Amino acid sequence: MQDEYSKRWPDNTKPYPGVPELLSALEKLNIPKAILSNKPDCFTQVMVEKLLADFSFRIVRGAVPSSPPKPHPGAALEIAQELAIPPEDFLYIGDTNTDMQTACSARMYPVGVLWGFRDADELLANGAKKLVEKPEDILPILDNGK
Repeated sequence: MQDEYSKRWPDNTKPYPGVPELLSALEKLNIPKAILSNKPDCFTQVMVEKLLADFSFRIVRGAVPSSPPKPHPGAALEIAQELAIPPEDFLYIGDTNTDMQTACSARMYPVGVLWGFRDADELLANGAKKLVEKPEDILPILDNGK
């Protein structure tokens, strides 16, 4: 699977509409950004390098054998520790039940995005405190302190 995926992922993989603009706005605000994925780390690194090269992420981490996958909070808490930012000061943005569970377990603020994998009911049922329809809807959450 990994061999085939490594050949084909670029065929249809691209950032969702509005995500590059959101990342640009976060860069201007000097908001530190990290990526945590359950995709294998090698694919996560390549995808970020190819698709999001214009943006700076302090940490990019995919799944590795030495760390339990999401929804276990371990990797999210490691990222918080490495960045020296308290978990409760993180806005954890995700599109799956697993992301919301990870955020809650790590004591981060879970924001569910409606342009991804799952619907509002599933995100709310798994702990989302806020739902956003478009990437730019995240910026007011930052301004309002959640």
